[in-house]
Amino acid sequence: MGEFLKFKALLYELVIRDVKIKYRRSILGVLWTVLNPLLMMIVLYLVFSRLFRFDIDNYSIYLLSGQVIFNYYQSSTTDAMLSIVGNASLIKKVYVPKHMLVVAKILSGAVNLLASFVALLAVVLVTGGRIHITIFLAFIPFAYIILFSLGTGFALAAVTVKFRDIIHLYGVFCTVLFYLTPTIYPISILPFYMRLAVYFNPLTGIIDIFREIVMEGSVPGLGRILYCGLMSLFVFFEGLTIFKKRQSSFILDI
Repeated sequence: MGEFLKFKALLYELVIRDVKIKYRRSILGVLWTVLNPLLMMIVLYLVFSRLFRFDIDNYSIYLLSGQVIFNYYQSSTTDAMLSIVGNASLIKKVYVPKHMLVVAKILSGAVNLLASFVALLAVVLVTGGRIHITIFLAFIPFAYIILFSLGTGFALAAVTVKFRDIIHLYGVFCTVLFYLTPTIYPISILPFYMRLAVYFNPLTGIIDIFREIVMEGSVPGLGRILYCGLMSLFVFFEGLTIFKKRQSSFILDI
């Protein structure tokens, strides 16, 4: 914590840099953080709601609420995975706390997460839904997915320095994970053996909590909150441990 406070100005500059680079030479700029999830939702809604006709009230909200969480996880961890190898020249020139590079990617992705949340609330209003008082509890699943993504990002960044094949394999992994995450379909349509795989997917619990808060306007059960919180903390500390063990050898491999 002391190092974070010491280098908080550096962390702030890294986050701002990442956000600016992402939308450099873009006419709409940061507005794409809102448009991207909306456009993707429209495409998926037109395909899946008409093709499979899921029996879900306000399917557009169901779809977008799942996307908000999953898209943040995928984009932020992918960026974090490249945070060390992508800043090789900077690391070789000056001292930079290496974990700050990973944290910056996850936090810059959180800007997109908040923008996507705004887009979700707009869709709720446009489709005639209600914004419940429980919406203020959205910080719980957001904190969990940020912690979970941070731990995953630490592990990916550390391993990618040594094994660059991870960059290509992770894209395949995320595709598989997408279909094992109930973003576009209800779990009830799956056969029993597939339900087990989806239930054991860590993202499923976080998305369920988020949907319960946004769509149902209810407070998630304490057991589910504790389970997702402990799981996110476990992944965070495991990822940080892997990163710290390997960071001394980064300079030799980048």
